[in-house]
Amino acid sequence: MFTKILVANRGEIAVRIFRTCADLGVAAVAVHSSADAGALHVRTADEAVDLGDGPASENYLNIAKIVQAAVDHGAEAVHPGYGFLAENAAFAQAVTDAGLVFIGPSAHAITTMGEKVAARAVAAAAAVPLLPGSAGAVADEDEVTRFGEAHGYPLLIKASFGGGGRGMRQVPGPDEVTDAYASAVREATAAFGDGEVYVERFLVDARHVEVQVFGDSYANAVYLGDRDCSVQRRHQKLIEEAPAAGLSDAMRAAMGEAALRLVREVGYVGAGTVEFLVEGESFYFLEMNTRIQVEHPVTELVTGMDLIAEQLRVAAGEPLSRTESGVTNGAAIEARINAEDPAGGLFRPAPGPIYSITAPQGEHLRWDAGYESGDEVLPLYDSLVGKLIAWGPDRDTAIDTLLVGLDGLKIEGIATTVSAAAHILATEDFRSANISTRWLETSVTLPEPEPAEEPLGRDEVYVQGRYFRIPVFSDGVRSGAVVTAAHEDSGNGERRSTARRGPGRTKVAGDGTLKAPMQGTIVEVKVAAGDSVVAGQLLFVLEAMKMENPIHAPHDGVISTVSVAQGDSLPAGSLLAEYAEAV
Repeated sequence: MFTKILVANRGEIAVRIFRTCADLGVAAVAVHSSADAGALHVRTADEAVDLGDGPASENYLNIAKIVQAAVDHGAEAVHPGYGFLAENAAFAQAVTDAGLVFIGPSAHAITTMGEKVAARAVAAAAAVPLLPGSAGAVADEDEVTRFGEAHGYPLLIKASFGGGGRGMRQVPGPDEVTDAYASAVREATAAFGDGEVYVERFLVDARHVEVQVFGDSYANAVYLGDRDCSVQRRHQKLIEEAPAAGLSDAMRAAMGEAALRLVREVGYVGAGTVEFLVEGESFYFLEMNTRIQVEHPVTELVTGMDLIAEQLRVAAGEPLSRTESGVTNGAAIEARINAEDPAGGLFRPAPGPIYSITAPQGEHLRWDAGYESGDEVLPLYDSLVGKLIAWGPDRDTAIDTLLVGLDGLKIEGIATTVSAAAHILATEDFRSANISTRWLETSVTLPEPEPAEEPLGRDEVYVQGRYFRIPVFSDGVRSGAVVTAAHEDSGNGERRSTARRGPGRTKVAGDGTLKAPMQGTIVEVKVAAGDSVVAGQLLFVLEAMKMENPIHAPHDGVISTVSVAQGDSLPAGSLLAEYAEAV
């Protein structure tokens, strides 16, 4: 076993890895951007390295800096977590070339399976069912159109080097190709540094089912059960569970064996996940993630394994601790808790300071978090605050336990997805597993919460061109809270986590101005001064927290001025446009 490792990540996954390191007696080194200097993962580690200021490309994605930090601090191995460089073959190779161990598959396996087009070729060679897809990456929107003419719509454009729903766009018909292609390429470039995309048919009523696999350097390979991740918004998962409900024993075994054929085809070593789309009694290869998954805790709870510890042991040259596939006990369900405002089903990013987090306690509840009370969710990174996971001897019990846990999870200061998760779990469709990847966005109406208690008053001010909200609270709120609340507004305008007026809600003010609902970068402007617009028309696209957020016209009217251009980085509340008449 290693004596010291470096974790090339941040947030919840870094904290999670450090917890296992502490259990195993392994020293842990954190890396961080200057903006993250006070973050929980930095406070949790034994040592920390400041990689500098600037965007993620200059710190969390800077291969040379991270490898040098590992060497300088005497780490023997590097764990990439998920996201950032986790599926970057050049990073894995650089770690190896520096004489260190990469805690994950080889650079060759990442290139082969992490690159989605190459992975489809491996799946075909391993006799795993495939959806119709492009033979390789598509060079332009015309190729997407030709594919649609040949195979029919809807289509899905996907980032070749992506994951987590980034760089993925659904194309309902030929009229949407241009915007979908441009948006997918743009988001893939921003998230992964490569805008290459490919296209495949989109199954309208499919479920997303994945299989956890593990291989070691002794040619042993197992699958550790399956998970259902069908509850998604913007192709990003919100609720995950193990095992996937309602599958026949024959299909479950067939998917597991198909996943193992892929593992053996590339001589895979380490943790990985093979993802499938399931429709009826048929399943189709979707992609393979060559890393630990966000949703790995549900597999841990039904297998009794620590998958991070297993990663470390396998990377250190030890054989798998389990050689029998598909052995699970009970059911586990996870709710991702994100700093997002789910009002109206928009799930708009809502970064900002967290006043307090109170996690529920229970024998079969687990709270994995990247933040504590007093921390701030920065708009620079993804929106995941933590994950609440529940286990039960059966699925119904796991659902009930998680509902109790969500009721006891209190996060004050930012809008979160807690209420959305609770509503989803309580629906009859979810209880009966009558869901698909489009179910949440097409069949679920999230309730509007009760309005937050109003403060006594609030002023909105600009200071040196930056927008601030200064709330005034009752005498029962200590003055320190008022000072904390006076941060630059990043979508957390109310003290209560149930606030809905501020986070993610684009509104026209009384003077007819349209303002940015959150801090971010304008990546597309689709309106000009003098244009007549109708309610719901797309006006701007704002990138924030690794997500593109469309900003639509709130009502009909004529735009008199547009105050931003593509590429502008804005604080929340910045003026975007003005209507010709005040409303």
